[in-house]
Amino acid sequence: MLKLFVDYAPIVVFFITYWFGDLFAATTAIIIATVIVLIVSYIIERRIPIMPLVTGIIIVLFGGLTLWLKDETFIKMKPTIIQVIFGLILLGGLYTKHLFLEKLLGTSIKMEREGWEIFTRRFSFFFFSMALLNEFVWRTQSTDFWVNFKVFGILILTIIFLVGQLKLLQRFIKEE
Repeated sequence: MLKLFVDYAPIVVFFITYWFGDLFAATTAIIIATVIVLIVSYIIERRIPIMPLVTGIIIVLFGGLTLWLKDETFIKMKPTIIQVIFGLILLGGLYTKHLFLEKLLGTSIKMEREGWEIFTRRFSFFFFSMALLNEFVWRTQSTDFWVNFKVFGILILTIIFLVGQLKLLQRFIKEE
């Protein structure tokens, strides 16, 4: 439950605030919600997981720039930056023989190393593709469209991507 709270509460707060206010109010709300969930995570677990921490830092930085400069560009670029960072981390790990997805998911999914390597490459490609797609959407569409894409589109595309990986997982899953 804590993971769901940490991962999704800020985006839910962002979306609701946007539809009752505007992008600047939603940006303020997501910054506050992100800080709160990170504090709650620390209080409960005595640590902050690395992915929410990196995302939180980027939200505070780019959200802060959005508010300070009164320019929507920075908050719209945030998903791009996060996706590129995660894609680079996965590729860097692959290059240095550290399979970060295995470390992150290895307790839930038991898979052969070759499967983890393929899964990592695919996930990295997915992150880079999502970064490009976010750039295309925010630069060519309305803010309303971009907010809906950010909240729903990215989630739906991620689910589709993950479902598309089931054959890979089945092929390389280790028998207990």
